[in-house]
Amino acid sequence: MRAFVINEDDGNLSCEVRDVEPGRMDLDDVLVKVDFSGVNFKDAMVATAKSRVRRVASLVGGVDAAGTVVESSHAQFNTGDRVAVHGGNLGVGRDGGFAQYVYSPTRYLSPLPAALSTHDAMVVGTAGFTAMESLLALEDRGLQHGAQVLVTGATGGVGSQAVTYLAARGYRPVASTGSPEESQWLTERGAIRVVGRDEVSDQPGRVLGSELWDGAIDCVGGETLAQILRSLRYGAGVAACGLVASADLNTTVYPFITRNVGLLGIDCVEATNATRTRVWSALSEVAPRVDFAPLVDRLIELEELPAALDDIRNGRTRGRILVNPTPG
Repeated sequence: MRAFVINEDDGNLSCEVRDVEPGRMDLDDVLVKVDFSGVNFKDAMVATAKSRVRRVASLVGGVDAAGTVVESSHAQFNTGDRVAVHGGNLGVGRDGGFAQYVYSPTRYLSPLPAALSTHDAMVVGTAGFTAMESLLALEDRGLQHGAQVLVTGATGGVGSQAVTYLAARGYRPVASTGSPEESQWLTERGAIRVVGRDEVSDQPGRVLGSELWDGAIDCVGGETLAQILRSLRYGAGVAACGLVASADLNTTVYPFITRNVGLLGIDCVEATNATRTRVWSALSEVAPRVDFAPLVDRLIELEELPAALDDIRNGRTRGRILVNPTPG
């Protein structure tokens, strides 16, 4: 099969498309024919020299994929079933979705609801799963319909889908972005307004800023997350799901003990089966109200992955980049 192979030898990194055998790690792994995979920020981190994310020297990249089961020894997954493949060490410690076929343990597989094609499931992908998981966490916190919710990194894969799903579920998303030229596109996705990165909070000379947001989904991390915490309304929460700016968080306890705000950590990598089922069910519910086409930055072939990964690293995307491993 054709696959995008990442290999590091003594600090020298190579990324190339070549023919390899599907990497099977356990006898009970399920074999999936990949229709589409997606390009994520994590993929860009894996495909760098001396990566702190990649766990092996050589592997097929791609942390998510969607396709059809072609070989399975498990009763819950039969030949012909449509599935999403994501999570765990897929594309990090074992061969991933940048290939025509991928072997996966059942804990990484999610049956696709009828409302989602494999194409749209990969428009969703890890990014959309994270966005919906974040939204559900805010609802569990008590977010009320009609609430004004800040979304940072709004032109990225997670951010753009968070804006879309918030609007589809009756909330009022405010999109924060460093790309003001994308304001119209974000408004078309459902944002009630678009703000710059420096408008997330105010009153920098005080411990706490004004109470601006009923909730937030933060895809950026670092100083942005710190500013969100000091500008949430009483009892509000922020779903923290990204660290593209920084993994550091410099803040105080004041937001937590004087405004009762919540810092909600979002992890899609080790999500339980119950979480996977809940998130994909919620995605199925909003699918009829969502136009997935504008959420696709572009569709590429395996050979175009190096340029796509570079664009992801440098924030030069709008939505999701999809990969077709079998063009033509």
